[in-house]
Amino acid sequence: MARIFISGSSTGLGLMAGELLAAQGHRVVLHARDGARAAQARAALPQAEAVVEGDLETVAGMRTVAARVNDLGQVDAVIHNAAVGYREDHHLTADGLPHVFAVNTLSAYVLTALIDKPARLVYLSSGMHHHADAHLDDILWQKRRWNGSNAYAESKLHDAMLAFAIARRWPGVLSNALEPGWVPTRMGGPGAPDDMDQAHRTQAWLAVSDDPAARVTGRYFYHLKPMRPNPQVQDAALQDRLIAICVACSGIVLPD
Repeated sequence: MARIFISGSSTGLGLMAGELLAAQGHRVVLHARDGARAAQARAALPQAEAVVEGDLETVAGMRTVAARVNDLGQVDAVIHNAAVGYREDHHLTADGLPHVFAVNTLSAYVLTALIDKPARLVYLSSGMHHHADAHLDDILWQKRRWNGSNAYAESKLHDAMLAFAIARRWPGVLSNALEPGWVPTRMGGPGAPDDMDQAHRTQAWLAVSDDPAARVTGRYFYHLKPMRPNPQVQDAALQDRLIAICVACSGIVLPD
């Protein structure tokens, strides 16, 4: 059975994916921002192997989470689920970075770079990415007036770009992205119309399934089916620029 780490999994889709994987007999490592959320996660999924604590808002916190995952031993898959939503006001982290960019984009990059390379990587994007522009010339929102919805959509585009960049750079790793649908989680809101029962299944499937349809790399999915992503996702030059920005913001170089 596989061992899977899921970032941002004390509640919501991350916890739901953990519950599904644990029910299938896999070893699940959850992640929570702080002690209170960690206790909540342990109560919700007592069969989880561990709950890693650490705040992904800062580069130091990202480093801590990656180190704690590595201390537990090799994982077979990482599901990059951690995110803040589209209603976020503009504020800067202790590193001077927009909060949405730090949590949604940079933490996925840093955890990818620092967690011992697994066999599979899964990145959660969003249907909102289809209409976004990567805006790599102003990824830190220094020139534009803040728009939380646009910032979120851009960050989810970045996550898909990271997935495809890793698929290209690490051919021995299966790296894919997906959108779970607009579902009524705390982030999505009570009026979200998509199927909650399907929202967590694709990421779990991509993380562990022996189905040939899941053993692919550099693909984008929605409800277990391949989907065409925003064309920018597949632009290698944009992928490389995004990686370079993440290196500059974090000081962490992606391993070969």
